[in-house]
Amino acid sequence: MAIYTKTGDGGKTSLIGGARVDKFDARVEAYGAVDELQAHLALLADMLSERGCDAEMQEWLSAIINELMTVESLLAQGEGIKYIQPLAEDKVARLEAQIDRMTERLPRINKFTVPGGCLVASQCHVARTVCRRAERCAVYAASQYEVDETALVYLNRLSDWLYSFARYLFVTLGVDEKLWIP
Repeated sequence: MAIYTKTGDGGKTSLIGGARVDKFDARVEAYGAVDELQAHLALLADMLSERGCDAEMQEWLSAIINELMTVESLLAQGEGIKYIQPLAEDKVARLEAQIDRMTERLPRINKFTVPGGCLVASQCHVARTVCRRAERCAVYAASQYEVDETALVYLNRLSDWLYSFARYLFVTLGVDEKLWIP
C-alpha cells in the first residue's frame, strides 16, 4: 500500500467518520498542533534517555504522548461522531499531582523563567510553547465545533506541567535556571 493517497491534493482532508474538510479547518489546525507537540515531546524523551535520566521521567512522557493521541483523535472527530472515548478526568488529576510533586523540590521564584542554559530543559520549553499554541487552536475549534472539555483542560494543565518539568530538570540536572531580571 502506498503512503500517498492523493486525496488531499486539492486542499481537503478527512476527519474521523469520513467528513471531508479544508486543511485549514479549525479542527485540523488543532490536531496538527497536538501532533507537533507529540513530536517535540518524543524528542525530549529521547534527549532524556540519552542523558541517562531516570525511568520515571520516561514513563511520565510516554503516558503524556499516549494521551495526546487521544486528544488529537478527539479533535479529529467529525460532528456527531463518537468513535473515541472522552479523555478520562483522572489524566488531568495525575498531571496536577505530578506538578505538585515537582514543585515541592523547586526553589521559589518571583521572576519569569528565561528558556536556555540546558538543552533538555530548553526542549521542554519549546514543547511548552507548542502546547500553548495547541491549546489556543483547540479552544478556537471548540468555539465552532463540539470538542471534549477534558481534552481542553488537559492541554491547559499540560502546559503548566511542562513549565514545572523544565524547572524540575534544572534542579535534577544541577543546572542554574535563568531568570528574567529587567
